[in-house]
Amino acid sequence: MLMQVPRIYISAAHKSSGKTTLSIGLCAALHSQGLLVQPFKKGPDYIDPLWLTQASGGRACHNLDFNTMSHEEILRTLCASADNADISIIEGNKGLYDGVALDGSDSNAAVAKLTQTPVILVIDTRGVTRGVAPLLMGYQQFDTHINIAGVIYNLSSGGRHESKLRAVTEAYTDIPVLGVVKKNPRLEVDERHLGLKPSNEGQGAAQKIAAIAQVVADSVDLARLVEIASQAPALPFQNVSDENSGTKRVSNSGSTARGIRRKKVRLGICEDSAFGFYYAGDKQALEEAGAELVKIDTLNDQCLPADLDGLFIGGGFPETHMQALAANKSMRQSIFDAIEAGLPTYAECGGLMYLSQTIQWHGETAEMVGIIPADAVMHQKPQGRGYVKLQETPFMPWSETGGATTGRAPIINAHEFHYSALVCHGGSLEKALESKGKFAYKVHRGVGINGDYDGWVYKNLLANYSHMRDTDRFHWAQRFIDKIHKVKTRM
Repeated sequence: MLMQVPRIYISAAHKSSGKTTLSIGLCAALHSQGLLVQPFKKGPDYIDPLWLTQASGGRACHNLDFNTMSHEEILRTLCASADNADISIIEGNKGLYDGVALDGSDSNAAVAKLTQTPVILVIDTRGVTRGVAPLLMGYQQFDTHINIAGVIYNLSSGGRHESKLRAVTEAYTDIPVLGVVKKNPRLEVDERHLGLKPSNEGQGAAQKIAAIAQVVADSVDLARLVEIASQAPALPFQNVSDENSGTKRVSNSGSTARGIRRKKVRLGICEDSAFGFYYAGDKQALEEAGAELVKIDTLNDQCLPADLDGLFIGGGFPETHMQALAANKSMRQSIFDAIEAGLPTYAECGGLMYLSQTIQWHGETAEMVGIIPADAVMHQKPQGRGYVKLQETPFMPWSETGGATTGRAPIINAHEFHYSALVCHGGSLEKALESKGKFAYKVHRGVGINGDYDGWVYKNLLANYSHMRDTDRFHWAQRFIDKIHKVKTRM
């Protein structure tokens, strides 16, 4: 069937044009008008979705990513998530035609084309007036299948600058100017090494979002924006259950996991200002697989709940909270003891750092959980960044074949972005890790833990630098929950 999904795609000529700030402002401004706003983010990203979710009144932002999703799943995710929304706002990454592939097949333009979404270009106008005309004309002509439906000029210097921009655009193009946003300190959002400071840290995010929304509402023709979104063509969408969609989630036993009535498992999930990198779709997949998510605050809770069946420690910024994490000795000891006792645990990136011996940054050292026999040392430049390709080894504890991979295991697409690296002072990192555990993944692209492998396995712990995504290509959530049930059965 066809589904009407009012939508726009916020993109730019290049990164750092202000599209994230404007996307936050648009979501919040439209939400304040009483509209149900559904946000999306192109590519792998945790921080921008946190802001977009909060700006949209708590409606979870979902990621659209060619690296981990098929075209069909991107369309299905867009339609399913946008159900009953008045408008969907898709924020791109980098520039409109930027991507990894030379042919642009994974670019923002490719997502806009696949989803038939009108594009609103955000242009950084610092130091330019008449020059916007050839830029806009070139972007239109480069791919005539892209509907550039409007432009928002950002960081203008004042009224005279705005008048020139509008006049030039009208004289040389047919693209409507939807707004001109002047330089304004109220639009500035703090940044750090991974991008914007996450909105889950501190108490000022709501006030910042409100300030941005007011500036955007005063500068952008929101009514015209909504009108453009409403003109987006209907999309094909088959709203069917997993049983007949061809995307069944299968447990290790070969039975359809959702067809088995099992008691829910209590899965602790570390969600606080130190750990907040979780995909909305992954949390949903964990719940659908049979998990009751139990929120854990590693900074303030004294210990893990006694009745947990598993533990998930996602990414985040443990380095900026390392002294507070170190100060909570009882929680660190509780996690150490639980893993040693066999609690099924999964840790990604920041979670891996938290499980190391120490975190070392800016000349300071803080004690961490200590289950991983290495230190997480921060560097000035990224130690791993971008898409990764992994292949399971026979030691993968969640393998669909129960840990004994046969034949050639499929390639898993994931991503990594970390400034830290594991270091074993006074000895070999490989020897230290392999003497206590094994690796779950062979790295074919990327860095992982040591350039060759990722996914350190110890007892029922799996810890990796790579960030996984639960999609049709790799249902890790179901595998993890199946692993938890197996451990419970043996105990």
